Amino acid sequence: MLKPELLRDLSLKILQMARDAGATDAASEVSESSGLSVTVRKQDIETLERTRDRAASVTVYSGTRRGHATTSDFSDQALRAAVEKALDIARYTAEDSCAGLPEPHLIARDAPALALYFPWELSAEAAVRLAMTAEKAALSVSPAIQNTEGASVAANHGQFYSANTKGFIGGYPYSRHWFSVAPIAQSGQNMQRDDWYTSDRDPRRLADPESVGRYAAQRALARLNARKVATQKVPVLFEAPLASGILGAFVQAVSGGALYRKSSFLLDSLGQQIFPSHIQIREDPLIPGAMGSTPFDDEGVRVLARDVVANGVVKGYFLSCYSARKLGMESTGNSGGSHNLFMTSSRTHEGDDLNTMLRKMGRGLLLTEVMGQGVNYVTGDYSRGAFGYWVENGEIAYPVEEITIAANMKDMLKGIVAIGSDAICRGTKTVGSILIDEMTIAGN
Repeated sequence: MLKPELLRDLSLKILQMARDAGATDAASEVSESSGLSVTVRKQDIETLERTRDRAASVTVYSGTRRGHATTSDFSDQALRAAVEKALDIARYTAEDSCAGLPEPHLIARDAPALALYFPWELSAEAAVRLAMTAEKAALSVSPAIQNTEGASVAANHGQFYSANTKGFIGGYPYSRHWFSVAPIAQSGQNMQRDDWYTSDRDPRRLADPESVGRYAAQRALARLNARKVATQKVPVLFEAPLASGILGAFVQAVSGGALYRKSSFLLDSLGQQIFPSHIQIREDPLIPGAMGSTPFDDEGVRVLARDVVANGVVKGYFLSCYSARKLGMESTGNSGGSHNLFMTSSRTHEGDDLNTMLRKMGRGLLLTEVMGQGVNYVTGDYSRGAFGYWVENGEIAYPVEEITIAANMKDMLKGIVAIGSDAICRGTKTVGSILIDEMTIAGN
């Protein structure tokens, strides 16, 4: 990788070029990244790819008119051309009183080091061996596992520096690594597939490939001989990996873009009781080494740990500078999205694993997969194809397929009965299994 000082100097150079060309204000970012990804299937290499990218971007303001341009060429000539292109765009852009850089008091000045870079010196040969090991472990679980959709390994590294004419300058190196496997189970003419993966910034914290492969195979085998069920209303338990989708839907609904466009089912929800009183949601961008950590957002705004939901009441939105101005509010440091989110319940006990959550539900559906994009964020209507397991007397009875689950998101959020202690991180969101009191299952 290039020396960080070079990226820093280039980002400042772009700002000076923009000033010299007549920009009122400007922001820049210079970045580079590299990666290795491998996919194997049935112990043969399917893909092996190395990537190396770099980019310089500039955003200029001519009063309240905005223009943006990028280039992969770091020469002075190319950088000046990008600045001129951005200014040309700004000249033909409508004025927007909400456009502009962050207010000076919001800018991150002394960003903490958060240990977000853990290089993985992974050769192509080692990556292939790792993928083959995970797939082989899956294939060895049962004679019913004779095929897979493949096993993949990826190691990604990058760094960037960004700056603006309000005094912000900051950047850091980062890494993201993962591997996955997707086995296919077969019994007669019945075939089912499932998958599992592990991801982390630090490769030493990844799960071992054998355990990932075996668990993925066990999940696929458990899906065999699935049945249909009659249409009815029952409690639904979202498995932990799926439960992060409920948290994600809430984040989408209280994000600035949806709010100022009035395309959210949670308009004017600040200060309102949206969840039961036992639910808490906390955002903490400053956890060393975490996948969703950052010392500042995409606009250079400082970030802070905060309670987004306390005792079921919405305490904060997710706002960039632009969306905040549209709403007459202040940025929450969420340009680029949410950071590390934790959804918990004051009712959760240490032993509330998945089996305990099944007993709490008693009878209903354990949901492990949803299909389609069936969430209407304007009305809150939720309807998605699903796969899961029918539960009787607190125990899994049989797998269930070819069903649709439906409800309204407002009712779903209010109907959260419990959250398990089986918390898992998916992306930037950490939550355990979520039990909802009632949803409609459309089946036979």
